[in-house]
Amino acid sequence: MRQVIYISTATSQAGAVDASAILAVSQRNNGRDGLTGLLYSDGKRFLQALEGEDAVLSRALARIEKDPRHRAIVILSDRDVPAREFGDWSMAHRAPGTDAECFLQRVADLVATASPQVRATFTGFAEVRRAA
Repeated sequence: MRQVIYISTATSQAGAVDASAILAVSQRNNGRDGLTGLLYSDGKRFLQALEGEDAVLSRALARIEKDPRHRAIVILSDRDVPAREFGDWSMAHRAPGTDAECFLQRVADLVATASPQVRATFTGFAEVRRAA
């Protein structure tokens, strides 16, 4: 099982990030392809973990790289994992004006079963973006 974590920046032509539309398409594609993971978006940045079979994950990453809603994709981690760390596809999204502490707790809950490195990546990013 392969797991990839990347970060990217929303493009200006993307306007406001429509998290529900991204989630709907992602759930459909990932269910079809047997991928799981977590997508964090704060409207300006995306942080995503994806996991699944190598060939399927490679195709998904190629599709993601062509998505005009974001740019500057940086792979933070690309590794083999013995088992899925994310049982279900989920999205953490913080809309402007939402309670930061509740949001941080939601992110912590979503990554609770992930490896310490993955937990640190997501919780650290959420902490930094809370202040942004």
